[in-house]
Amino acid sequence: MTFKEKVERLLDAAILERSHLFLIDLKIDEANKINVVLDGDNGVNLQDCIDISRVVEQDLDREENDFSLEVASAGVSSPLKLVRQYKKNIGRKLKVKTADDQEIEADLVDADESGISLEWKAREPKKIGKGKETVEKSVNLPYSEIKEAIVVISF
Repeated sequence: MTFKEKVERLLDAAILERSHLFLIDLKIDEANKINVVLDGDNGVNLQDCIDISRVVEQDLDREENDFSLEVASAGVSSPLKLVRQYKKNIGRKLKVKTADDQEIEADLVDADESGISLEWKAREPKKIGKGKETVEKSVNLPYSEIKEAIVVISF
């Protein structure tokens, strides 16, 4: 079993015990620097990172493979990658860049295995007469059409 396979197995076991957490990214470079990025249905707190780190670290032998381990939560400005992340952010505003480089800032109203539904209000010229009117818009986007989606934080 390679070092990476061993880390993956340990990480899978640690996350399985904490069903509210899920893995976003795992990187191991040539110098055995392990970077783990987690997210959770209710967010990730410091104790979650500590617990995962301890479980992985206790079963790795530094004599066999010297390594460094960093466990972190997905940052607020990190792009969404998994369906589970979209589902947990229903009701929040997203900034979505589509495959054809269109940018949409809208409320995420639904997410399923095939894609997301967005709704927003836009000012458009009136169909009759001068001036603009506010119209409600919506779009269903399959994940294959999403280049990047980031949660917009508003204060």
